[in-house]
Amino acid sequence: MPHKKATKRQIAAQETKKKLVAAAFEIFKEQGFYSINVEDITKKAGVAKGTFYTYFKRKEDVVLEISRAPFFEIAKELESMQDTPLTQRLSHYFHRFMECVESAGIHICRQWSRDMLDPKNVSSDKDAQKWAYDVAMLEGIFTQAITKGELKQKTPTKLLSYILITQLYGMMTSWCMSDGEFEPLEWTHSFCEFQLETLLKPYIL
Repeated sequence: MPHKKATKRQIAAQETKKKLVAAAFEIFKEQGFYSINVEDITKKAGVAKGTFYTYFKRKEDVVLEISRAPFFEIAKELESMQDTPLTQRLSHYFHRFMECVESAGIHICRQWSRDMLDPKNVSSDKDAQKWAYDVAMLEGIFTQAITKGELKQKTPTKLLSYILITQLYGMMTSWCMSDGEFEPLEWTHSFCEFQLETLLKPYIL
């Protein structure tokens, strides 16, 4: 069945939501999370305050939207890299993941991390929870590698996914706790160069 073409009203709604997210991203990054209220976001976006609640229940929900959006692009990039060796695909994912984190800024990273400690505060929908989304993306990479004959059939995909995702989240936490002194993108490069291949070596065909 062909997809229905979006109406002008639907397109306008999508654009309004994008404006709100872009405005929130800019002021969160510059001024932090707690000093900003919904009115600040809507004023920056140039829309009425009540419009915010058409798309979000509270400002914390905007952080979730900010954290999810770039990863759809990463998923597309990985799809186009199916002929690239596994370690390179994973390295690309790691670097792009951390680029997104650093570009969002430490204020957004801190708020996102707080939400992640109790994801039910953000959403009761498991599919909307970033942890589940990230683990599923890594599992997908490993499952694809098994199908392509890059990894052994008995490769512990879930275990490897958990090991890698906790590494990534640990880098973000260290960045926040060190008040920016720890550089996650630099550590990502070191991890991919010196540890990633060693971790996968027992399972590579």
